[in-house]
Amino acid sequence: MSQEQSPSTLPAYDHLLDELRTLRRPGLAGLRGADHPALRAAALAGGFCAGADDTPAGIEALLKEAVRRLGEKDLLGRAAAHTFGLLPDRRGDPAFERRKTAAGVYGVTPERFRKHQEQQVIQQLAEAVLTVLREPAPVPVGSAPAPAAPAPAAAASGAGRRTGGLEPPLRVERVPVDASTSFTLHVSPIELLRDIDILVSSENVYLEMSKTFRPTVSGSLRLAAAVRDQAGEIVDDVLVRELGEWLRAHGRPGLPVRSGTVVPTSPGALAARGVRRIYHAAVATPYEDTYRVGPESLARAVASCFALAREEEEREGRGPSSLCFPLLGAGRGGLTPVVSATWLRWAIRDELARDPGRRVHMVVRDRATAQAVGAL
Repeated sequence: MSQEQSPSTLPAYDHLLDELRTLRRPGLAGLRGADHPALRAAALAGGFCAGADDTPAGIEALLKEAVRRLGEKDLLGRAAAHTFGLLPDRRGDPAFERRKTAAGVYGVTPERFRKHQEQQVIQQLAEAVLTVLREPAPVPVGSAPAPAAPAPAAAASGAGRRTGGLEPPLRVERVPVDASTSFTLHVSPIELLRDIDILVSSENVYLEMSKTFRPTVSGSLRLAAAVRDQAGEIVDDVLVRELGEWLRAHGRPGLPVRSGTVVPTSPGALAARGVRRIYHAAVATPYEDTYRVGPESLARAVASCFALAREEEEREGRGPSSLCFPLLGAGRGGLTPVVSATWLRWAIRDELARDPGRRVHMVVRDRATAQAVGAL
């Protein structure tokens, strides 16, 4: 979508309301087994899904975006998230448990919530869905600038499709690092990338991953790598479990590691996307209620990633792996995207001088950051 949806193309409010009321009891687990034409049309119109196979995931993403519009800290938003099981630890809860926790948001009994607040919550969620659909979609990206010759952009994967309100995915080949080397730049959530051997995650020095509902690289990879049962419940929090095993094996549970340390884990469920390893780069040091990231720790982390990749390749007898870096330290770590990208490119340039056969990728989440990275 390049402009606002026409009102005539939007599902009717009454139809959305009826389907949300029907969905309340089964919750997200009921999306695959029943038809929800208004919600399906809304997810398609908003670009959250492309067809029948990903309709349940598209409806779930649309509802999560609608909850964000209500306000994740607002009573309505929190109650809506609990009512429909939109939180990772509530997804498979039975209806009465979800109603009980939603009632707790308002401090009332489940029966009082059912008769009063629940109706308002569902009505406002339907309104929020329409609000999401009326918003202009991000303008598709054609290319990202580079300092040397123009970098040819491959066709955007799923152009026009929205992922939780993010810009359409984009892949830009051959963004120069220097005169002789380059990397591939992606505008995409990192967990949606395919066929890259190693994805790098940014962690704190205690190797404590973000919560799965946090909009961070760490939280996104943790959620995407988790193994689920048929009801969608997480049965193996793979990355957290393996990091815990590493910390115990190295005598570091509850203790920090040196900034720039990199710890490997398996990819968990991300193996289905062609990912072989997740490298966890400990670059953020907790400070009061935020983090500090020294740019030099990024250089150490990049060097450690290359060294670890070579070590694993030699042990397993295979060729060079591809590596993908997010903008380490550019979230709560306080570094600007430009500072993070500058240090990463400097470190990647040095490593590629010793390891020229390796394919390197960088991933960012929006067009403006991609342009800043490409123009350095």
